[in-house]
Formats: sequence, C-alpha cells, structure tokens
Amino acid sequence: MNYKKLLVSLALPQIVGLTAAFFTSSGVSTWYTTIEKPAFTPPGWVFGPAWTLLYLLMGIALYLVWQKGFEKTKPALLAFGVQLVLNGFWSVIFFKLQAPLYAFIELVVLWSTILLTTAKFYKFSKKAAYLLVPYIAWVSFAGVLNFTIVMLN
Repeated sequence: MNYKKLLVSLALPQIVGLTAAFFTSSGVSTWYTTIEKPAFTPPGWVFGPAWTLLYLLMGIALYLVWQKGFEKTKPALLAFGVQLVLNGFWSVIFFKLQAPLYAFIELVVLWSTILLTTAKFYKFSKKAAYLLVPYIAWVSFAGVLNFTIVMLN
C-alpha cells in the first residue's frame, strides 16, 4: 500500500469540498434563504455529512485507480481531475454568483464527466467505479433540485 498516494487521494477531494463549503457558506445564510425551494429540499445539515462521505468515497476510488500506475491510468485520472474541478465550481456559480441557471448547466457537464470518470475507472478497478455510484446518484438528485429552483425562481 502506498500511503502517500492514499493520503493525497483522500485529501484532494476533501480540500475541494472545504473550498466549495467556503463559497456555499457565504450564500447559504443570505441569498439562498430568500429564494423559493421545492418541498423535497433536504435540511441544510444533511449536505455536510453527505458531501464528506461522497468525497471520502471519491478519494478511495481515486487511490484504487492511481495505484495501478500513473501513465497507464492517466486518462482516467484526468477525467477525475476535471470532474473534481467542476464539482468545486458549482458552489461558486450557485452560491457566490447566485446564478442557479448557469449552475444547472455546469451541473449537467459535471454529471457527464462523473459518468465518463466512472466508465474510465471501471477499466482499472470495478470497485473504484462502484464507489462513484453514490456520487453520481447524489449529483443527479442535486440536478433535479437545482433545476426545480431555476423553475421556481
């Protein structure tokens, strides 16, 4: 087991999550409270634990693929990096810029890159691909929630 790769793999998604949380916190207590939200919007306390768990699963998945060798898995790792950057930008667009429509468009691209990442990870580690299933499920739900917010506002 390569502990350095494991640590980096686990830390990278969490760092993105903490950065996104910074942008989320600036809008969630102000602007977000004033917009219409659907009845199925989860309570605010759900998001922190859900994302922490999802980032943990993403980190484990990243490690499982990365341990197969960088050169061999480079396209899969690149796809992971792209989706991780898109993941972080959603919070900026939605909460900081207060732009739900643009956030939804970005989320559709994010969802596509998660699907691509999952497919690429599957080639190297079925476990890694399966670990991304809760992530794409949550982002699918977030997409419905985001779209509904756009429609209500």
